[in-house]
Amino acid sequence: MPPTTTSKVSRWDQHGREHIVHVRKAGVQRQLTCDTCDWSRKAQFLPWLKAAEHLAEEHQATVDPSASAGS
Repeated sequence: MPPTTTSKVSRWDQHGREHIVHVRKAGVQRQLTCDTCDWSRKAQFLPWLKAAEHLAEEHQATVDPSASAGS
């Protein structure tokens, strides 16, 4: 069995609530799971993009906490 690693994609909505999709990797397959609504799907390609799309479409969470705040 290949080792499993986990990362996450988090965004905030307009009300300041954080929404997180966990990306679990095992081999070439990735499993996406949303903490907010229990949405889940498998993705082999572009899992972080698919996670960000889910957060934007389903939760209107588009503010990226890792983006720089200053100019």
